[in-house]
Amino acid sequence: MASRGWTRRDFLKGSGAAVGALVLAGCTRTGGGGAGGDPLQAARSSGTIQVGIAGEAPYGFTDASGKITGEAPEVARAVFRNLGVNTVLASQVDFNQLIPALNAGKFSVVAAGMFITPERCKNAAFSIPDYIAPTAFLVPAGNPEGVTSFEDVAKKKLNLAVLSGAVEKDYAQRLGVPDAQVQVFDTQNALLQAVTNKRVYCAALTNISLNDLVRKSPGAQVEVTKGFTPVINGRPEVQAGAFVFRTPDTSLRDAFNTELKKLHDSGEWVRIAEPFGFTQDNLPPAGVTTEALCAGS
Repeated sequence: MASRGWTRRDFLKGSGAAVGALVLAGCTRTGGGGAGGDPLQAARSSGTIQVGIAGEAPYGFTDASGKITGEAPEVARAVFRNLGVNTVLASQVDFNQLIPALNAGKFSVVAAGMFITPERCKNAAFSIPDYIAPTAFLVPAGNPEGVTSFEDVAKKKLNLAVLSGAVEKDYAQRLGVPDAQVQVFDTQNALLQAVTNKRVYCAALTNISLNDLVRKSPGAQVEVTKGFTPVINGRPEVQAGAFVFRTPDTSLRDAFNTELKKLHDSGEWVRIAEPFGFTQDNLPPAGVTTEALCAGS
């Protein structure tokens, strides 16, 4: 959930000052459920709400002009406008600190394209799924080894690059790729360099992230394979991103869900998300629910 070295997990070094200038209150406790109040009422009264991002394009990042943007912040702005809150401020923290910072009251919502997982559901409450993002591989132009799955990587004994803390490493291990074939990197740019420098044959990440990386790397002799959903032990590993709330903040989450669903159903979500590489195909199917993903099914 990037560019630069953007990564869904890591802090975007170098843009923290710009974000700090935008969010002077980012290190103070927000009003709301964490403090025993109603965060929706507080946001409507003040006209502002604070969200947390991790500094990764195309999910949530700071652009060259210093604006906080990306799919999640822009969708959040549309939702909160419909809830009578016209200003969305952003605090940027390390990806792994988003939920702890949320629960500490640093902001009221995580808007970072965070995937719904059973472990995260133990510590926070997710919105309805906002999007789905299939897995893909970054490969040399022409994909001479014909890699389309983790099983191919294992069978062909190819070296694979993954991001530190990413779900793709787990997928690779569970689908038979030996640890000796897996190399871990801290940024998406490092994945790109590993493939172009032939340190690895391919890199695994979501197709949204890899397509964004390739768009921002003109001239790189690489391509992105078709997206797919890994099937492990007979169960599809659906990657669905969502917004995250403190567990007690049910009124805020419920109101947000209502407006997010309207954006999905009206087609407005596609208009907002398209500039960031999302399409109609990234809308979650009806059978993909937060409850099921939290339960690991």
